[in-house]
Amino acid sequence: MEGKNQAGAGQECRAIVLVGAQWGDEGKGKVIDILAEKMDYVVRYQGGNNAGHTVVIGDRKYVLHLIPSGILHDGKICVIGHGVVIDPKALIDEIELLRSQGIDCSERLKISDKAHVIFPYHKRIDELRESRRVKGRIGTTKKGIGPCYADKVARVGIRIGDLYDKEYFSARLEDNVEEKNSMVKNFERSEGFCSSEILEEYLNYAEYLKGFVTDTTLLLNDALKNGKAVLFEGAQGTFLDVDYGTYPYVTSSSSTAGGACTGAGVGPSRIDRVIGVVKAYTTRVGEGPFPTEFDPGLMEIIRKKGGEFGATTGRARRCGWFDSVLVKNSVDINGIDQVVVTKIDVLDELEKIKICVAYRYNGKTYTSIPGDPRFLDNCVPVYEEYPGWMRDTSGITSHEDLPAEAVRYLNRIRELIGTEIMLVSVGKSRKQTLIYK
Repeated sequence: MEGKNQAGAGQECRAIVLVGAQWGDEGKGKVIDILAEKMDYVVRYQGGNNAGHTVVIGDRKYVLHLIPSGILHDGKICVIGHGVVIDPKALIDEIELLRSQGIDCSERLKISDKAHVIFPYHKRIDELRESRRVKGRIGTTKKGIGPCYADKVARVGIRIGDLYDKEYFSARLEDNVEEKNSMVKNFERSEGFCSSEILEEYLNYAEYLKGFVTDTTLLLNDALKNGKAVLFEGAQGTFLDVDYGTYPYVTSSSSTAGGACTGAGVGPSRIDRVIGVVKAYTTRVGEGPFPTEFDPGLMEIIRKKGGEFGATTGRARRCGWFDSVLVKNSVDINGIDQVVVTKIDVLDELEKIKICVAYRYNGKTYTSIPGDPRFLDNCVPVYEEYPGWMRDTSGITSHEDLPAEAVRYLNRIRELIGTEIMLVSVGKSRKQTLIYK
């Protein structure tokens, strides 16, 4: 009987899930762009326009928020699955921006009719909730992502397909606006929202997007049955997953590999391989625990060298040493078969480099992460220290030319996380990527 193990071991993989194995911003956009060349479909399965993928091709930089990075390759079909929440205006703006850059989405972008829609009241509630928290702020992007997912789970959400039945859409919108206005008025002195104005605005969006909307579950399952290659891309990292992340400092969706099945509508038996993306160090945006975070001086050096600012918000990312405990946990959660290590070049100038190999907490040593909500805030990382390579790696074109110290560092990461390294990135462009053996 053939299955995932056989396909992963040697046969050509037709369905690949690519996930971030840290707190996001690992460089997934570049890796998706590289892998997309050999794929037929590229699918975004969760998140909203609170995430961004940056891809550098030649001297041009593309920043994508909702549309999969595969759109930069001619002939690839790009799918926004029903696990994504969509701000129609943001999506239309992105489509138009790509068009201005010579990339036409009209025949290659498909949007699930079951994806939920972000409305103005979602954004306002997001802003109000975050602003009224004196302590315990989540650090949301205030784009309405969380409130939209909350409506989905509460069974009051409005989906893309609903916009094409005016009577049905209008009734659901009126109910939602009435409820949301009462919430807004409790937070602030405001008249709230007008359902008729929103209705007119969103009917216009629906007309623009009509040609893109389809049953993407049927589309993808037919593609897989017909032997097409499909790449599923996660938008945020594993430890921002609503179930497995550093709750409550997480996103509102399932960013792990399992989310590809629920967010795209394909069964787990269809998936051949899971690839994880990690930085050679660690970053996270917003609030939440971060055991290996750098001191301010080193933080500024790495942030500047690595360009560690959010693709969507421009927020400065927090930076720290590579955390093997975190990534090993991610390998287990996602069933990661191989990893891609990005931004090794950012560490080129450091004399000493550390790897977190365990945590100390209440007199005990941990190589896993317990459910104690105070654990990551109060644990002390246990480090191994390695000599840096003090050489520019950005021009290296073969793994054989990597400095011995860099190879030692990468091999130790591989041992600690218990999976193979397939690619190493030494810069932003497509060409700055090495096959690692």
